[in-house]
Amino acid sequence: MREPVELRRQRILAVVGARGAVKVSALAEELDVSVVTVRRDVEELARAGRLRRGHGVARSASLAQDPAPAPAAERTGPAGEAGPVALVVPERHSYLYETLHGARSVLDEHGVRVALHIAPQARGTERPLVEQALAGGARGLLIAPRWRSARWEESDGEWLADVGVPTVLMERRPRPGSALHALDSVCSDHWYGVHLAVDHLVSLGHRRIVLAARHDSPTARSIRAAFAEIAAGRPEVEDWCVVLSSPDAVPSGGPYGGEGEDGGQGVGGRGGAGAALDLAAVLRERRATGAVLHGDVDALMLVQRLTESGVRVPQDCSVVAYDDVVAGLGTTPLTAVSPPKAEIGRAAAELLLYRLGGSEGATGPVRRTELLPELKVRGSAQALISPHRPIV
Repeated sequence: MREPVELRRQRILAVVGARGAVKVSALAEELDVSVVTVRRDVEELARAGRLRRGHGVARSASLAQDPAPAPAAERTGPAGEAGPVALVVPERHSYLYETLHGARSVLDEHGVRVALHIAPQARGTERPLVEQALAGGARGLLIAPRWRSARWEESDGEWLADVGVPTVLMERRPRPGSALHALDSVCSDHWYGVHLAVDHLVSLGHRRIVLAARHDSPTARSIRAAFAEIAAGRPEVEDWCVVLSSPDAVPSGGPYGGEGEDGGQGVGGRGGAGAALDLAAVLRERRATGAVLHGDVDALMLVQRLTESGVRVPQDCSVVAYDDVVAGLGTTPLTAVSPPKAEIGRAAAELLLYRLGGSEGATGPVRRTELLPELKVRGSAQALISPHRPIV
């Protein structure tokens, strides 16, 4: 039988009262319930003034020697000025840099100081940067974790959910039931973006389509899953497959970094880690006339290789890129799905300012905002002239 909520909370108060301060994770283990459940209980008890909530810690309300931290909106920097908003993004990530600039424009307009932190590519680098920002008086956090695999996301869940200041995830959608499920987030609707790409190719008469995609980010995994679902569900699509777009486009530890392959017809890891994808060979084998390529830097390189292999774009193969950072700059400007990168940053900053703006914003329901990508048509895809003409 499930333990009554009030009884469980009384047990939490008893443990915290006896020890003074207890980690939320330790409480969860001791009470044999999930961390999410204990975190929710601690938040309610703190709101009622029966204990105090710190950075992943529940503290007794009677500990006078350990005063509660200042509310996020009142946190200050070392010189006593209003604390900054910490903005954490991965290094060498041009896609998210556009998101960064969108967020900064909103914060600048409101006179809010930004403390930018660039996270190196190694795993676990975001946490010390966030802790450094909090120590410097940051009153809010905008973050786009790298999360090269689902396991990275899981390992970040507990600490990131308990940073102690309003936090908004940018271009990241936490998995349902994860520790971050109840965190504010602003993200592109990548399912819709893939729909735009497939629908465009289908409307031009293409019935055999390949997705060449990365597998080393939440966006890449969303795109792969969406393509499998959409292609399998479109009766016009006669054949489809998913291959890896670049040899460095996977987490460490194998072609998929320990993650399962996408389910569905013709899905594979061809062109896996250590080997450049021979897209021309895949197109010939599948008799495919259309391709969706993610990300667009990889797309430009793949189109170059197609040309070297005698496959013309769009005459022999119609191409739609996904990301649209540099897709329009190639010798053949690529039609591309363009996620609203800067708008994601602006919407995330506006949501964070709402959280920092007063008691109503600070306690309102969690918000999960999705913005729709758009298709930029540039001519790398054309109507299929002969559905039976093979690529040679």
